[in-house]
Amino acid sequence: MKTKEELYEAAEKLKDAGRLDEAVASLASVVTENPDFSLAHSAMAAWCTRLERHEEAVAHARRVCEIEPRDPFSYTALSVACMRAGKIQEAEDALAKSRTIQSAG
Repeated sequence: MKTKEELYEAAEKLKDAGRLDEAVASLASVVTENPDFSLAHSAMAAWCTRLERHEEAVAHARRVCEIEPRDPFSYTALSVACMRAGKIQEAEDALAKSRTIQSAG
């Protein structure tokens, strides 16, 4: 059985081959089976944004923030996903949280 890291790498290869829909489908099962795998959620947020599946992107970006609450980049990525989804206030709030974490660090 493949590890979550191997499954993630396989999804990355699909993405790199221009098969983004397949990459997202492949990685969806990885995050379902490994709900705390922040790297996979982060990739899902970015890839779903590229596919204009904004609600999914925001959900995955929120999950990354839950898993990595002290990582300012997590909130910056959430801000981008929210901005693309038209959730302007949430995007601004996430960016402010990112800045707060950076200044505290």
